Amino acid sequence: MYHILFKMSYDAVLFDCDGVIVEMPDRTVMTEAMRRVQRRFELSDPPEQMVADFFRGNLSSITERCRSAGIERDTFCAEAAREGVRAQLTEIRSGLRSVYDDVAAVKKLNYPMGVVSDNHPHVLSFLLGRFDLTSYFETVRGCRFTPSGLERQKPNPHNVQAALETLGAESALYVGDQQIDVKAADNAGIDSVLLRRERPTESGIDVAPTYEVSSLWQLHNILSQRD
Repeated sequence: MYHILFKMSYDAVLFDCDGVIVEMPDRTVMTEAMRRVQRRFELSDPPEQMVADFFRGNLSSITERCRSAGIERDTFCAEAAREGVRAQLTEIRSGLRSVYDDVAAVKKLNYPMGVVSDNHPHVLSFLLGRFDLTSYFETVRGCRFTPSGLERQKPNPHNVQAALETLGAESALYVGDQQIDVKAADNAGIDSVLLRRERPTESGIDVAPTYEVSSLWQLHNILSQRD
């Protein structure tokens, strides 16, 4: 007796934004934004560390810093969010961040699609509108720079699962450029694609991606194998 294995086709494709759809925020721009917050609250911590804490969702470090300085954590997060969003919007308007050329491949995919990112929802909305990409994605999930928003950053699967629910999808593919994206997909119970662009990926997470690619055009081969 022969046993034939059928691969289920995907119901949807999800994408990270920064490093996948558009270029990453300039670290110097974000550091200067956090330096303004640092001065406002008279903090002595290096602004580079504060930027890292926000982009990695390190809420315990932020909480401890605020406690040590006698600062209300929610007030600090709100101010950091304002400066971080303002800095990114200025950067985008100045033409300092571009969409990747291979995003043309995404436009040709005939799947329900969504964006799941740790960046602020307002920045994501502005980016997608700036590059005429809004209509391609049925759902966009970001993380506000609030304590609850930071707790939902990847590898927490909350936003991935929320996007799947919105799309009515059970079997999906999540495309990211970092190991933490792979871990978030794994935590949500879906397959992952690790997009290896020129910049190095973070290490320290022991979950292997389902697929690895060097260009978004390779998604067409992956998806055709599942149809």
